[in-house]
Amino acid sequence: MLNADFVVEFVLTGGFGSYLFGMSKRVADQSSDTSDYKNPSLGWIIAFLFVVSFLGLFSVVPLRKIMVIDFKLTYPSGTATAHLINSFHTPQGAKLAKKQVKVLGKFFSLSFLWGFFQWFYTASDDCGFQAFPTLGLKAFENKFFFDFSAIYVGVGMICPYIINISVLLGGILSWGVMWPLIKNKEGDWYPKGLGESSLHGIQGYRVFIAIAMILGDGLYNFVKVLSHTFLGLYTQIRDKQKENVLPVAGQDSPSTPQLSYDDERRTQVFLKDQIPTWFAIGAYVAIAAISTATLPHIFHQLKWYYIIVIYLVAPTLAFCNAYGCGLTDWSLASTYGKLAIFTIGAWAGSSHGGVIAGLAACGVMMNIVSTASDLMQDFKTGYLTLASPRSMFVSQIIGTTMGCIISPSVFWIFYKAFPDLGTHKSEYPAPYAIVYRNMAILGVQGFKTLPQNCLLLCYIFFGSAILINLIKDCLGKRGRFIPLPMAMAIPFYLGSYFAIDMCVGSLILFVWEKVNKAKADAFGPAVASGLICGDGIWTLPASILALAGVKPPICMKFLSRATNAKVDTFLTVSG
Repeated sequence: MLNADFVVEFVLTGGFGSYLFGMSKRVADQSSDTSDYKNPSLGWIIAFLFVVSFLGLFSVVPLRKIMVIDFKLTYPSGTATAHLINSFHTPQGAKLAKKQVKVLGKFFSLSFLWGFFQWFYTASDDCGFQAFPTLGLKAFENKFFFDFSAIYVGVGMICPYIINISVLLGGILSWGVMWPLIKNKEGDWYPKGLGESSLHGIQGYRVFIAIAMILGDGLYNFVKVLSHTFLGLYTQIRDKQKENVLPVAGQDSPSTPQLSYDDERRTQVFLKDQIPTWFAIGAYVAIAAISTATLPHIFHQLKWYYIIVIYLVAPTLAFCNAYGCGLTDWSLASTYGKLAIFTIGAWAGSSHGGVIAGLAACGVMMNIVSTASDLMQDFKTGYLTLASPRSMFVSQIIGTTMGCIISPSVFWIFYKAFPDLGTHKSEYPAPYAIVYRNMAILGVQGFKTLPQNCLLLCYIFFGSAILINLIKDCLGKRGRFIPLPMAMAIPFYLGSYFAIDMCVGSLILFVWEKVNKAKADAFGPAVASGLICGDGIWTLPASILALAGVKPPICMKFLSRATNAKVDTFLTVSG
């Protein structure tokens, strides 16, 4: 089967909302360093993805038997996918699947039509339902409102309750408490009149405190997963050594558990179509050589010796990420990417384009370690569904090739259609683009770019993220009620409007589960997927209309009573 996951994965590892878009002048203008940038272009983006996206596939292929059969790693997402696929091949599963498809289609249509309806009222900035001050104008100024987004409502129905609550708590803490207090320090902590978008003003606190929380959470989980990885690896090797020990008098001989017929059959199919080790290693070396020769022409700041160092280290990190993902279902691709940002950025330095070098290195590293863990997840799915490993690997190659073309093309349509894409006032603000760029600036320039007392607050929130995670893990099951720092950090820059949408989605699902839990479990994901896909697909026609110069006919705006009176007076006098 063609693996659509790899096409979707490029939305994440392709960097269109993070490191790659963070290179652009549009995002650079919102940062403290506007001198080092590289604007997106369809040609170099496709070329970049082609030379870096296939390495991860070949880096862990020789280890697939060790990971899946010898170590018997769980890979929870891959296992869940396999059980879902297997359930479709039963009479009851096929019948349920047909009903789910109908529900998905119904809500897809509703969501698409709702997006089309909203478009008519968005003739200019701050118009339409996404600017509806549902909680009042003062709350709207502080990013607290429901913006009628079917996408975020659907996301809220899919995400666990604790994530949605964490995002909302983060929004309340930042936009409800911290930013109003820090704004009162204008003229003391930072100069007056800098505006909302200056990183030397209030925006600096929003961005860098969010980065501190993300890094704290990432560091904790990196150490946690890595320790689980090495502990699990040590246990596996020790158990294997015990199996090979000869029995001694007075000592029980190690017993190897008998495989069931299903497991024997799965192992037989999984090992039938071997992918030669020499082929995988040779392909990795060949692609790495092509990439080392090509990337410096795309990013002149990224020297060839930086790339060689990355490719020497990447297979080890890919193995760690794939193994850790098999134990915990947690991919640390973004954490390894941030590690590359700071390492390569600091190595290059600000005078040699360290910002772009760090962001490009992040893209190289993220693509390798992410595709490695995703491939192993899919191998686990194939093992449990009796799919041919060679066929699956070929499908990954095809899916990756499609992703290298389709994803940049879609991004390019958005980039050309929406001139405000990536700005904080846009419908598509791309918060991680500014976050990743400022991480690169921080790695290159150090802490001198931060406003007064911002570094102290960063230390506090960095430590708080680690402490919260530690308490959460120590409490075990009771820790499920403790919020997640990573989720809390997201609205620090964006605001709480999407958190409110997500909580509305959670509320819908919660009430549905109370009324009819069986139906909610069966059809909740289908409803959520329909809402997300319908509204998401509408953005393509909206982009085409924008490119064609077709503008919405109406601007629906909301004014205070005093402002409305002034407007009426002005219009009366003018008339």
